[in-house]
Amino acid sequence: MKTNSITITYLSKVSFASLNGADKDVDNINPIKKITLSNGQELPYVSSQALRRALRDILIEMGFAKSEIQEASAKKGAPKTQIKPFEYIEDDLFGYMDASPAKEEKTKGTSTVRTSPIRVEALVALSDYKGDLDYATNFMGKGYKTDKGEDIQPNIFETEVHSGVYRGTILIELDRIGSGQGFEGGELSNEEKARRVLAFLDAFQNLWSSGRQTRFLADISPKFIAAACMKVKNPIFLEAVNIGKDGRINFEQLKSVLSDYERFIQDAVFAGQEAVFELGENVKNLKEGFATIANWIKEYYK
Repeated sequence: MKTNSITITYLSKVSFASLNGADKDVDNINPIKKITLSNGQELPYVSSQALRRALRDILIEMGFAKSEIQEASAKKGAPKTQIKPFEYIEDDLFGYMDASPAKEEKTKGTSTVRTSPIRVEALVALSDYKGDLDYATNFMGKGYKTDKGEDIQPNIFETEVHSGVYRGTILIELDRIGSGQGFEGGELSNEEKARRVLAFLDAFQNLWSSGRQTRFLADISPKFIAAACMKVKNPIFLEAVNIGKDGRINFEQLKSVLSDYERFIQDAVFAGQEAVFELGENVKNLKEGFATIANWIKEYYK
């Protein structure tokens, strides 16, 4: 078995946040996205779509060219990017799909597809939503009148907020970066593949989502990571990074994962930020942890 992927499960901690808005306002309440467990607990989360959008935006902020949006090939189809993975890092790392209608009767349409080699799980809270609301009033109109001479009333609204630790996972298919679907004319050089994955790693280390940040600025960048360079594509830490009742990361569970999948792991690293989490022995700081992952990438594409 050869090395083919990197999986990273990470923890982010927010003290006061409203990370990802849901689609409907109820009685002037701005809800956040939540998933309900079988025991009735509601866990807030940031969707994988929002995280992927955030990672794309960071790459563009880092200087990579944006794959501009254009109209879909089919009527009522979803807008598409430029669909040029050789040229745009977005199209390479995050993939695309564009369905084209049939050109003649009794023939089928075609689809242009690149499955994303970057797999992203939602960032899900490890503690449930307690019903907390941030009460707010917009007084901008106070003292002013409408065109009909009526007093403009203050706008009262509330926003669901949450405090806690969130857990997410990404999986990078190293063997599919810069090759395969969309690269039928020839794949990227190993040097360019490494450059793109290293850039993605930088974007991931500095992850932040622009949604609801004007009033609820929150840092969702990873503050603890459990990462492995794998010979199989398996996000082994996805359900295994947990916080005990004492607020500490359960490293015994992580060690059991390493033991269970020992044959399939090329290397692994645990790293965290002491300012946020109390860390155990053999845990590197974040700088050392991400440097270790960067070395895996450089070694793979050497």
